[in-house]
Formats: sequence, structure tokens, C-alpha cells
Amino acid sequence: MSSANAMSWHELNQVYLMRELGMVRRALERCVEAPSETISELVEPSPPTPSVPEIDPPPALERLCRAFELSRFERAILLLCAGIELDASFARVIAAAQRDSRQAFPTFSLALAALSEPHWSALSPTGPLRRWRLIEVNAAESLTAGRMRIDERVLHYLVGVSHLDDRLSGLLEWVAAPAELPPSHRAHAQALARIWSSAAASMLPLIQLCGDESQGKRDVAAAACARLGLDLYAINAHALPTHPAELDAFLRLWQREAVLSGCALLVECGDVDASDVSRQGAIARLSEELRGALILSGRGRRRSTRAMLTLDIGKPTAEEQRVMWKSFLGDAAAQLNGSLEILGSQFNFDVSAIRAACAEVTQPEHEPTQLASALWEVCRTQARPQLDSLAQRIAPTATWDDLVLPGAQKQVLREIAIHVRQRAKVYEEWGFAAASARGLGISALFAGPSGTGKTMAGEVLANELELDLYRIDLSQVVNKYIGETEKNLRRVFDAADAGGAILLFDEADALFGKRSEVKDSHDRYANIEVSYLLQRMEAYRGLAILTTNLKSALDTAFLRRLRFIVQFPFPDAAQRAEIWRRVFPPQTPTEALDSGQLARLAVSGGAIRNIALNAAFLAAEAGEPVRMCHLRQAAKHECQKIDRAVSEAEIGGWR
Repeated sequence: MSSANAMSWHELNQVYLMRELGMVRRALERCVEAPSETISELVEPSPPTPSVPEIDPPPALERLCRAFELSRFERAILLLCAGIELDASFARVIAAAQRDSRQAFPTFSLALAALSEPHWSALSPTGPLRRWRLIEVNAAESLTAGRMRIDERVLHYLVGVSHLDDRLSGLLEWVAAPAELPPSHRAHAQALARIWSSAAASMLPLIQLCGDESQGKRDVAAAACARLGLDLYAINAHALPTHPAELDAFLRLWQREAVLSGCALLVECGDVDASDVSRQGAIARLSEELRGALILSGRGRRRSTRAMLTLDIGKPTAEEQRVMWKSFLGDAAAQLNGSLEILGSQFNFDVSAIRAACAEVTQPEHEPTQLASALWEVCRTQARPQLDSLAQRIAPTATWDDLVLPGAQKQVLREIAIHVRQRAKVYEEWGFAAASARGLGISALFAGPSGTGKTMAGEVLANELELDLYRIDLSQVVNKYIGETEKNLRRVFDAADAGGAILLFDEADALFGKRSEVKDSHDRYANIEVSYLLQRMEAYRGLAILTTNLKSALDTAFLRRLRFIVQFPFPDAAQRAEIWRRVFPPQTPTEALDSGQLARLAVSGGAIRNIALNAAFLAAEAGEPVRMCHLRQAAKHECQKIDRAVSEAEIGGWR
């Protein structure tokens, strides 16, 4: 084995680079008018090196020159600037060649005088040396006499050290290839890799990944790049510079980095507002000017004059998720029996979320017998949506026993719970989802006067199904500006979709009233908001509940698309008596309370709970158990609050 073959690529690359630097140094020596013995002190003979064909892959210098199409003169300038950094003797030779000890740095005038095949265009701003920022020239005083310096990233590349340019590292994030992909995502990654591998390297088609599944799009992009031997870096579109000069600098730095490192760029545009003109312009310019491996990730499709492939990426299918649950749980999956099917239908997770949930519940501290409940709670916590100010999470405590309703209404509520629990079997196993994708969302309208138990019914369902309940604050959702309401609704549904949380739109008639006849643009967009809600409710995998005090205010077309409608009646005397019997917790001290007399006060269940709570405070302050007199005082205050007159016939016997 020859000594060259025994050396690593980095060693061979270093030897080759030093030989090429030696040749440039000897060219400088010829410009020095000095005795030969002085020259011999400055220059040591270069060691023998292997020829270029013996280095595989080729030396970094040759790859760089080929990629940026440098002429022999431009190549020599690059070596001249690298030599001053890598060889201490260069400074003395350069100073001697320029006959000025203070000019121990390379200049363009020195390059023109000392290097072969000189041409003025080498220092043109459009030439590769300056266009791709391979070198920098301090031309403050003179273009030809200004200091030339090699870019630090380029210098590291020449000596075989690979790293991301510091000016890009704060903007970009390296994306690792996933260990595994579900079949549907793997097919997309293979298609992407196949398209790029068959295209010319300088004219790769633009890849557009659409959909709401951001992690899935990342995984597909990273897997495709790994197949092609490319590193993938991601940048959020909000981090793109919008000033033309700054954007131009970014484009050049990235294109240079893509050549040096062999990498692709993923631009994540999902949360960029369509009205952000400057940001949209930056994305458009990026897609048109970057001719390397570029992927755009967003919700919708973008137009481009460049050849483009668009792929729609969603979460793994229900069947793929079930397979992943079983795979990551291993032997523990057998302990779940049918619970795994319900789990897979309720939580819409990607690969990383499923792996994380399984890893947590298979820790030694979890009892095998409690695996199903532990896994369900871990999934609930992991999927818990972050809805900021748009929703309030309600911890459900109410049970069926707390709900005082006629039997017919309770039966409908139990049917709603059945639909949520059994949707996997009906939709997937029994084929309803394959037959039609429309109308699979479970939606319900709770209509009735205020305080009749609509919100409590939502709590009961959440408690029964062991799901999170979110009350949507419509004052934060509805926005007078066109398009903003849809954005807020999208945020609500997108955030809740992973865990199928129960969404409770309180006072829904404020947002979803009768669609009006279109007389102006405001009417048209108001109708669009209603249509958008209907669309999202039909696609939502969880339960969406709308509550209203005025059922008649809702559009009849809207009502037809709701699966359940529950009318909450104002409680009659018998129901009010039952509410009074259940309203006080067992540990509350009470004395001589007559539910029959209390039921004479015609108020809703919500008002009864308020009266009971206020009476408890009055009794606690007096150091007494709750008595009828405390309830009488609290009832008067509650009726005053709601502008309701109260008669002695109703509370006369409350002593």
C-alpha cells in the first residue's frame, strides 16, 4: 500500500492545498528583486504530494473551483488570500513583492502583477469571487490597493472543516431525518427524492408541501433529503429578511452554503399572513431565485413560474397510527385489549408524539394493570391544546347524577357519548368513513334559557368520555376585520384536533346567526364565516357543542348539518325541587331545608346554584348551618341581579 493510499482524505486534502499554496508563493517570489539566498530563507521546498486523481473525492479546492466556475487567475487569487492565513511566510513574501513592509497583505494590483493569466473582470462585483463572497475587498481607498481577505467559511472549507456559516446559523435549524416513517409519508418522501434525482442539478423543481401537519412535512422533507445525501436546514418565513439588500445577502450566502455543504432549504410559511406583503414578497423571490434544493412548507398552495411539485401531507392514517401504537408499546400492547382501538380513534398523533407517549407509560413506575388509564391520561396531557386567550379549559367535575333534565334529553346526551366512543368502529371497521368523508364530525346544539344546564351537560360528557372541555370565548374569536374570525376559528380547531377535545361554543347565536341576504361585502364575509365553521365542524374529529339561548336565531341550513339538537327546558317545580336536593355538597351543614317550598321560586338551575352558594357564605359568616332564612336573603339578591321581581308567595315560607 502506498503512503498516499494510507493517508486519510483530510490529510491528502491538506497536502494538496499546501502544494498549491507553494506554487502561488513561488509566483510571488519571482516578483521579488532580491538575492537568491534571501529568497531561500523565505521559502522552504514543498513536500511531494499525490496527484489530483488519487484523491477521492477530489480536494476541496478543486470542488470549489468547479462549482463556482473560477478561472485560473481567480483560483490563484483565492489561494493567495488563503496563503496569508495558512502560511506565515506569505506575509513576508507579499510585503517584499510589493516593496513595502507595511503592505504584508494581498491586493488586486499584486495579483495582476504576480499571477498568470490576469484579467480585470476577476474583481468585478458580478464575478464569482465577489458575487459568492469567496473573498472580501476593502475598497474604501482604492479597489486595486485595498486589502483582499478570504471569507472565513470558505477558508474552513478549503482545509476540510465543514460547518454552517455563522451568519446563517442563527436563522437556520438543522432537521434530522426520522428513524421511521408511516407508509403514506414514506411514499411522499420517495416521490420527492425521485423527482429531484431525475432533474438537472442546476434546475431542481421547487417542492411544495401543503397541509396542517407541520411535523409530518418536516419528516417527509428530511427523509427525502437523506435519500439523496443532502442535509436539510429549515427556516421560519418570519426569520427571512424583507429589506431587498438584506434578502439579497441571505440568498447569496445560502446558495454558497448549499454548494459547499450539499444541503437543501425548507422554508416554513404556515403562519405567514396573506396580508404581510413584504414577507410574501420575500418568499416569492426566494422561490424564484434559488435554483438548488428548495422546499416550501405551508397550509395552502402557492404559485410560481418555476417548475414545481406539490404534495399534500397529512397526519398518518388511523390504521398507520394503530400500527405505530402497537409497535412502540411492544409486549405491553397486549395488555390494552380493545382500549388501543379507542385510543387510536381519539388521539390524532404523529410518529414522534406516539413514541413519546409510549416511552412515558412503559417506564417501571407505571403498573401494568393501570397501563390503559395511564396511557389515556398521558395522551390527554400531550394533546392538550394551547389556545391562548381563545378558550378556557374547564376541569369537568359534574356527573350524570348532577344533571337534572327530562329523560328524553338525558337519552340524547347519552347517545352523543356513544357516538364519540364508537366512532372508530363505525367509521373505520364498518366502512362509513370510506363511503363518504362528509358529515363525520360529531356536532351538537344545546338550546335553552340561561342557567338550564347547557354548560354542565358539556362537563358531564367530558367527564364521561375522559376528555378535555374547552369553552370558546366568542368575544375573542369574532373580529370585525375581514378574515380574522376564520383565522381564530382555524387556530381553535387546529389546536384541538390532536386530542379531540370537546369544544363548547357558548352563546353561539352571536357568531352563527341566520345568514343574511348579501347586500354588501360585510354580508358576504359574514356568510363566509358561517360556512367556514360548518366546514371545520364536519371535519373535526372531536365533539363540537354550540349553546344558544335563542334556537330561532340560528340559520335553518346550519341546523340541518348538526347531528344532535338538545332542547334544555326551563325546570318545572319537580325538577327545581330535585336541583335543590342536590345543590349542597354532603359536607355542607344544613338545617330544616324544605325543597318543596324552595321549588316555588321559579328560577333556573344556574340561579339555584348561585342562591345556594351565597346562602352558604351568609351562614358561614353567622357561624350557623345553612337555613331557609339564609336562602331567602340570597334569593332576593339573586332576583335583583337578574331584574326579576320576587313575591311573598314564592319565598314567604322561607323562615
